[in-house]
Amino acid sequence: MASRTTMELEVIRSAPITEHMLRVTLGGDALSAFPVDQESAYLKLLIPQRDGQKPLLRTYTVRHQRPTEIDIDFVLHDSPGPASTWAIDAQPGDRITVAGPGPKKLINHSADWFLLAGDMTALPAISVHLSQLPEDAVGYAVIEVPSRADIQKLTHPRNIELHWEINSRPKVDGLFLASKIRALPWLEGQPAVWAACEFNSMRVLRTFLQEHNNLPKTHLYLSSYWKLGQSDEGHKKAKRLDSEQVGGTR
Repeated sequence: MASRTTMELEVIRSAPITEHMLRVTLGGDALSAFPVDQESAYLKLLIPQRDGQKPLLRTYTVRHQRPTEIDIDFVLHDSPGPASTWAIDAQPGDRITVAGPGPKKLINHSADWFLLAGDMTALPAISVHLSQLPEDAVGYAVIEVPSRADIQKLTHPRNIELHWEINSRPKVDGLFLASKIRALPWLEGQPAVWAACEFNSMRVLRTFLQEHNNLPKTHLYLSSYWKLGQSDEGHKKAKRLDSEQVGGTR
């Protein structure tokens, strides 16, 4: 991370956003040292464990930032992990240590058109990127969600088409998201692509994007945020091995 600053923040409130997303608002005196303009940057949350065990590090996106508060959105899975369990149980006054913020992974605005894609884990970042695109931006945002109840109202340029794709049972083949993107017309000119999703889905999407020769590294961000059937630690291992094999996929 660009900064290893740690601070203890306080839970101010929590509220459901959609069926599978919960927003926890953090604040407190320590937030006065938090740098401005960090929406879409990431934080490392130190999720407390029972019996004195070492806290677990989990990465989350700053969805909103206000002078005295930040919002963190948590995806709620059918089998909650340590981070979502903490979020579900969080009460005003609870405290949590965070580290960061890390650098923002922005989409390149110097492009003729834009493609943003991801599942619910990437939705906080996609939401921020959409709100910051130029008003005359053209392109697509393709967002995979488990149900229609998870569709959110997002701020975006009028010529960016939002495609909400319902996938209640993700498969390990990772074909779903890429198939929806492949079905869209590939527009003329230089695109900029920002995509983050499940590990297998990322690999399929990477193969599809390699078919397009006009995607220099400066105009492409592609990452996996989780791996179906794996813990966060298992995902990190798979991601590291994949990066070694392909020479630096993020």
